[in-house]
Amino acid sequence: MTQDIENTIVRGSENLFADLGYADAETHLLKAGLVNRIQEVINEQKMTQTVAAKRMGLSQPDVSRLLKGHFRDISVERLMRLLTRLGCEIDIVIREQGKKTSRRNTIHLGMDVNVTA
Repeated sequence: MTQDIENTIVRGSENLFADLGYADAETHLLKAGLVNRIQEVINEQKMTQTVAAKRMGLSQPDVSRLLKGHFRDISVERLMRLLTRLGCEIDIVIREQGKKTSRRNTIHLGMDVNVTA
């Protein structure tokens, strides 16, 4: 005896964490993007996890856990700090929703913090 199983495909949103019902879906998506960039920088610079850990001020097991997606307890601010320790600069652009104008407020985070309006 076999059962027919009907598959249904449902288009999700652009935020997997919202689709899965996470309470802090937007924050989780932001953190995932930052961790993804950390992974890209490590790969681009051909660093081992041990070297990356030293540059970020973490242990190698902590880097391993981070890159495996265990970042729930790590703040967005700390992830940005880790990126700057890897040599990245972070720009935060603030503008009205739906508008792409040349007038914007930019917050630049590197080794120094610069705010321009």
